[in-house]
Amino acid sequence: MGTPPNPRWRAREAYYDPGVSPAPRGPMKMPKPSEEAKAAFARVVPDEPAVTLKPMFGQMSAFVNGNMFCGIYGEELVVRLPPAEIEAVKKQGGRDFEPVAGHKMGGYVVVPGNWRVKAPVALIKRALEVTRTMPAKVAKKKAAAARKG
Repeated sequence: MGTPPNPRWRAREAYYDPGVSPAPRGPMKMPKPSEEAKAAFARVVPDEPAVTLKPMFGQMSAFVNGNMFCGIYGEELVVRLPPAEIEAVKKQGGRDFEPVAGHKMGGYVVVPGNWRVKAPVALIKRALEVTRTMPAKVAKKKAAAARKG
């Protein structure tokens, strides 16, 4: 006789329907920004020593103290704002930022309209102001470097 089944596995079986296999997970498909969008984004981000621009998941983002305050996702502009201000932007045609369908990224909103024609400078400055008050993020050590040291 073999070993009895693990009781934890039975709990999992009861939770998940064993007759339905999960959807296969492939690589996430993200829209890529054009070179023109990246250049336009670099022009609208405030030119301050504390602000850094860097790519994130194939997109371009602006950070202050290690926290993202705005970025582009494909051709769209995304900013970080407090909840009440997000609602105000949504009333003007903005929408929740969902990098993956059905998974809202809290604290961020997609800016309505063509941001390259009329840059929402006030929103970007407000996003910088809000994010600057957040605690600075400490850079994480790389796993390989941590093992060596």
